[in-house]
Amino acid sequence: MARLASLATLTVPLGGQQIELQEIDYETGGIPLLRVRIREGRRFTIFDIDPGTANAWSEAMRGWATRQAGRA
Repeated sequence: MARLASLATLTVPLGGQQIELQEIDYETGGIPLLRVRIREGRRFTIFDIDPGTANAWSEAMRGWATRQAGRA
């Protein structure tokens, strides 16, 4: 069994997709995972990612957002 804890829910302003971030903590041990749930209407896309992948993904997104802020 796994324990899920909601971390954040975001709604994309252009398109209305809902993004939910959840922490998955397994009672049997192992590494905790980050679940990314993207809802588009009735369709869901779900990624369960490890801490290293989450860190690399967040750094890529932060870099992109920083570059875009410099363009404004």
